[in-house]
Amino acid sequence: MTPSPFPVVRLKPKARVQAIRHGFPWVYDNELVTDRRTKALAPGSLAVLEDAERRPLKLVTVNPASKIFARVVNDDVTAHVDRAWFHARLTRALALRERLYETPHYRLVHAEADGLPGVVIDRFDDIAVIQPNAAWADLLLDDLTAALVEVTGVRHVLKNASGRARALEGLDDTNAVLVGQAPEGPVPVPMNGATYMADLTGGQKTGLFYDQRDNHAFAARLAGGGRVLDVFSHVGGFALAALAQGATQAIAVDGSQAALDLARQGAAQMGMAAQLDTRQGDAFDALTAMGAEGERFDVVICDPPAFAPNKPALEAGLRAYEKVARLAAPLVTVGGYLVLCSCSHAATPDKFRTACVRGIGRAGRTGQLIHTGYAGPDHPLHPQLAESGYLKSLVFRL
Repeated sequence: MTPSPFPVVRLKPKARVQAIRHGFPWVYDNELVTDRRTKALAPGSLAVLEDAERRPLKLVTVNPASKIFARVVNDDVTAHVDRAWFHARLTRALALRERLYETPHYRLVHAEADGLPGVVIDRFDDIAVIQPNAAWADLLLDDLTAALVEVTGVRHVLKNASGRARALEGLDDTNAVLVGQAPEGPVPVPMNGATYMADLTGGQKTGLFYDQRDNHAFAARLAGGGRVLDVFSHVGGFALAALAQGATQAIAVDGSQAALDLARQGAAQMGMAAQLDTRQGDAFDALTAMGAEGERFDVVICDPPAFAPNKPALEAGLRAYEKVARLAAPLVTVGGYLVLCSCSHAATPDKFRTACVRGIGRAGRTGQLIHTGYAGPDHPLHPQLAESGYLKSLVFRL
């Protein structure tokens, strides 16, 4: 084999060699021999990962400033990570999405699961929004962007630098226009028969959460002819899908007035502005107030932010999920449906389900669990990386 031109980083004797050999994509800083030389490697640079016996394992990118010291990018330790390499990875990612979706609105790249560690790319027709959440992607952003334009034909590429992940990598939080220009206002996104308005420059993350697409669709099937409450609604994800499928009224609750304004714009685009009501404020306060008012809905959905973003926050997060279920369950009509979601990877499906069932029981309700949903197929699961399977959606008939 041709010798690799890259520096070497070496695993400690008791590191998880077999897990890495079989596909686990991360190496933590406490698993490597970190001498002065390895600590001096430039963030984002390439290196060959060896086991303790000096046998090459993988080609990795390194960041001495991150707890995830190395990320696997290739099995071939002599690979050239350049524009052509990005072209091949993006072509493979695009082939899956074009098979799945009729219009170019989807997550194009879901980080490690698409072979691009730390990289998220969401597509909005001829606009792509990149989140380069790892140092290597920031360093090679020009090649990534050029390959993205070649493969997809998008005319505008935006860099979104918000989020906790970039801070953990020691990266800046400066957004930028990489190709073309930023849209002058929110862009319409068709999904499940509804129209969503996505703010690609000032909204949360890349502007829209594509991961809930299939869960929106399932909940909307239950909403025809009924009243719907969508709590932690963002831009009207569940509410607008329900209206598109025949719900008579939907109320969207969120802490962000800007997000609710986008939900109203979406409803107006659908010709259903009169059927959508919005309430801005704390979700727990809103649920408590509606319970005191005796409100009842045929479908209630609660899709909160990550209450348990990591293991130290797990117990507090599970208590919060239980509280959501306890406050929401009384608002559901007899025979109606309660949809509870979690985007916390630390809250495993069994722990999240237990918290929800406990909350429903504490509210004096009982129910059937009729459906368990996950992120859509444009958010593929990396089989060896639990963090990539973060989203859970439970549908109860009470």
